[in-house]
Amino acid sequence: MLGSDLWYAVPLIVAFSLVYAATRNEDRQLILRHALRVGLWIAGFMGGLYVLMLAISFWAQ
Repeated sequence: MLGSDLWYAVPLIVAFSLVYAATRNEDRQLILRHALRVGLWIAGFMGGLYVLMLAISFWAQ
């Protein structure tokens, strides 16, 4: 099922955003704030792509 496969993205987004934020900052509060922003941006981008591909798949039928 497609919905259950999307849950694999959650730990990847969390790990990537924390590592990316930690390379940019040294303060723990700044790291967490930056990681949250980056994680939301990535999730929003992935969600937008998912909706776009879903719309294209319905339109192509």
